[in-house]
Amino acid sequence: MSSSNPDLSANDTADAPVFVSSETAAAVFQWLPAVRALQETYARPLGLQAVPRRTIAAGAAERASLRTMTAVPPGSRYYGAKLMGMAFGPVGRQLEYAVVLFDATTGSLAAIVDGNLVTAYRTAATSAAALDRLAPSGAARLAVLGSGLEARMHTLAIAAVRELQEIRVYSPTPAKRATFAETLGAELGVRAHAVDSPAEAVGGADIVLAAARSYGEKPTLHGEWLAPHATVVSIGSTLPDQREVDSSVVARASLIVCDNVEEVLEESGDMLTARRDGVEPDAKCVSLNDLMSGKVTASRREGDVAMYKSVGSGLQDVVVAGMILDLARTAGLATPLPIRFETKRIG
Repeated sequence: MSSSNPDLSANDTADAPVFVSSETAAAVFQWLPAVRALQETYARPLGLQAVPRRTIAAGAAERASLRTMTAVPPGSRYYGAKLMGMAFGPVGRQLEYAVVLFDATTGSLAAIVDGNLVTAYRTAATSAAALDRLAPSGAARLAVLGSGLEARMHTLAIAAVRELQEIRVYSPTPAKRATFAETLGAELGVRAHAVDSPAEAVGGADIVLAAARSYGEKPTLHGEWLAPHATVVSIGSTLPDQREVDSSVVARASLIVCDNVEEVLEESGDMLTARRDGVEPDAKCVSLNDLMSGKVTASRREGDVAMYKSVGSGLQDVVVAGMILDLARTAGLATPLPIRFETKRIG
């Protein structure tokens, strides 16, 4: 059952709310259906209030914060929000994510989904959805900057939409980048190897994935390393104090596709720094919605560099969590919650 299909049977409307764990999400998740669901959603008209800006509530004395990302995806069975709670406790900073889904036809709570893996899945699947429109078709050489969860998820997502002929990976820790290359190479059946510098990873690559910020918030990717035809995916700078790509990358790009143009331009440290460095990104930035709907074409002149810049969106969380929920229900892996909310009826 697709989360983008609003048609419900009488039995579906009577479903009790469920919990979907990260273990269940991992068991049922599929890359290509997630990519296609996101492409279909972003191709539809988005109302002005469909995806509001994220909100952050913080308490100084409590050393706690709550980030909320809400969305009503067009044509979807579900709408809802992702909540990210963060606090500093005895063992340091701790985060937990929950995606709360409501049924669009009834207004009733449908599910609470552990959002930890959903966040990684939706970020990577959305990047692959954009890349599928931006990058030339055919086999590609992939450069990966990073060796963590997001780097892994993005490599798998990219492999779902492009044939990979080579993967070069760099991260600061030699053992981690070596393990990453060995593991992903074996999993995908692709020649993969670790390299000693980010420039070596990026040089000549068709697709460049920037999936790791430095500890000192210094740029990890520079424009002079990029091949003339490269397509860049940048996901790591979502707040003003975060850095991932140098201003020279923004200068090199002839087209920058953003999952949320306003938030990318106003909240990404990469774009804020680019302006201070005399690079003006506004005219180059277009929305993912415009790209998917065909309002903007991905055609570029020979030698042009294109970039997808992500800050994340509740729309992505709801679409991917909804797909996971439907798959979990079908597989009998969703855990019924022993609760029933009182419904207030109006009119």
